[in-house]
Amino acid sequence: MLISTIKTGDKTEIIVEGRIDTTTAPEFQAAITKALEDGSVIINLTKVNYVSSAGLRAFLSGQKTSKSKGLTMTVTGVVPEVKEVFDMTGFSDILTFA
Repeated sequence: MLISTIKTGDKTEIIVEGRIDTTTAPEFQAAITKALEDGSVIINLTKVNYVSSAGLRAFLSGQKTSKSKGLTMTVTGVVPEVKEVFDMTGFSDILTFA
């Protein structure tokens, strides 16, 4: 997995490439947590084709943290394989998509 960040004003875009799984989820969650220290977050999943339950926990943690700080966490570029996982697990109702 490769993570890049682009900070623009009070928002940080996190661009993820590869799989978000048991091995990579801690790094992904750390990137979300760090980005939320500076403001709202946009997570670009255009190049992500797999999210495991560990990855879902990272999304849930980020969503809870953003809400508790009065910030937003928006997910963009969701490919069909990942969208199916979000739909099956109910995360489509929890996360904010653009």
